[in-house]
Amino acid sequence: MSKNAQSSSGLGGADMQSESDFPTGLAKPAQRALAGAGYIRLEPLSKLTESELLQLHGMGPKALGQLRKALAEKGLSFAEGS
Repeated sequence: MSKNAQSSSGLGGADMQSESDFPTGLAKPAQRALAGAGYIRLEPLSKLTESELLQLHGMGPKALGQLRKALAEKGLSFAEGS
């Protein structure tokens, strides 16, 4: 019970990793930043702008490029806007 009480999202780390469809080379800090913000799949990222993602601690230009490419391979892209 204490493990779930400490997790604000209620998701276990192992579950997030197995369900994720992020690029395999995505850096661990970027993966943690996304998981911490509640993102474990690519599709919801298409609702965010690149600027919004870059505000996450651990997210950098290289990770953003990897995610942009992965979204494009699924016919998706980041949201337009500032």
